[in-house]
Amino acid sequence: MATGFFGDIAPVRYEGAQSENPLAYRHYDATRTVLGKTMAEHLRPAVCYWHNFAWPGSDMFGAPTFERPWFAETMAAARLKADVAFEMFSLLGVPFFAFHDKDVVPEGANLKEFARNLESITEYFHDKMNATGVKLLWGTANLFSHPRYMSGAATNPDPDVFAHAAAQVKNAIDSTHKLGGANYVLWGGREGYESLLNTDMKRELDQLGRFLSMVVDYKHKIGFKGVLLVEPKPQEPTKHQYDYDVSTVYGFLQRFGLEKEVKVNIEVGHAFLAKHSFEHEIATAAALGILGSIDANRNDLQSGWDTDQFPNNAAELVPALYHILKAGGLGAGGFNFDAKVRRQSTDPADLLLGHIGGLDVCARALIGAAKLIEDGKYDAHLAERYAGWNAAEAMAMLAPGASLDAIAARVAEHDIDPKPRSGRQEYWENLVNRYI
Repeated sequence: MATGFFGDIAPVRYEGAQSENPLAYRHYDATRTVLGKTMAEHLRPAVCYWHNFAWPGSDMFGAPTFERPWFAETMAAARLKADVAFEMFSLLGVPFFAFHDKDVVPEGANLKEFARNLESITEYFHDKMNATGVKLLWGTANLFSHPRYMSGAATNPDPDVFAHAAAQVKNAIDSTHKLGGANYVLWGGREGYESLLNTDMKRELDQLGRFLSMVVDYKHKIGFKGVLLVEPKPQEPTKHQYDYDVSTVYGFLQRFGLEKEVKVNIEVGHAFLAKHSFEHEIATAAALGILGSIDANRNDLQSGWDTDQFPNNAAELVPALYHILKAGGLGAGGFNFDAKVRRQSTDPADLLLGHIGGLDVCARALIGAAKLIEDGKYDAHLAERYAGWNAAEAMAMLAPGASLDAIAARVAEHDIDPKPRSGRQEYWENLVNRYI
């Protein structure tokens, strides 16, 4: 049933690259087959609840600029918000959505009321999902907004805060499980420190490891089949966060024996805050076997802040899509648009336009990355660069039992004196640009 919020806007359709219709896809054709799967199957796009339906358009210097009819801390408003959200999902034709618990219902007077509210909206979502065919990419708990979490959740010096966070996560996992969520994300918004002077780092890391271990145990206890994801983030709002980047998360998972149980949800903006490229984080996760899902957005590189803008540069995304495709895809993950319209963009149609542009950019990058793989030149050149490692003596150096002294003896015996070989970086950059 239409809510009237989007007026008479018709469902967004694919019209091709020549279309002048701003409310149409020019590149994202959900049914187009690319490397054996449709675009929708590759990208598995999702709309997030928080930026689109919970953020009022405020910032640290300005009051809210969005006037939404559901901005009230009541269950009636929560149901109206859900009505508008699923109308938007249907207009865009996206297969998935994602939410925090606090996005979808009021917290109420205490955790019991919060749990009742979440249980109620879960039933409401269930009916909406059945009616529209939209599925849940992932759910999560907001463990960072409330003042009780100002010093972290699992890493808090107060054990009562740890306990509250555990109960809140339990409830959020239950909701995600009931809705058939493909994943559950743990986003440690304040799991870090602002000053080491008042921080016992070892204690906090141990608390965080125990917390995550209990989440894994609970997943198996209730039979949740989705993937558990940790979202790396280096800073903002805290000075340092323990899940700094993909490599840091992997080391943390290994320490607590969870590397086979948990994967990562990688955000473009967080990669930049960690001084990495997006494709670096993707390639790292793929190499370590923990690539799970994506939060698609971009930062304003002048501000140095996590501005959560919609992706608008396909060329930047081609290398990332290449690594995703070479890794076999995202599996149960997808491209969640963790992006928000600017606070000056106050029309309902702006919400649609942001997602249309983001999906078109991802589709163009997907096509470019697929062409890069299908052509074969890039992979052939990469294989040639490392071809020396196919020789028996080279492989023997990496085999069990190889030793430094044996290698040193072989170098001396054969007077091995390797000469530098060009890395041809400019050639590689030019080659990739052919496919954009």
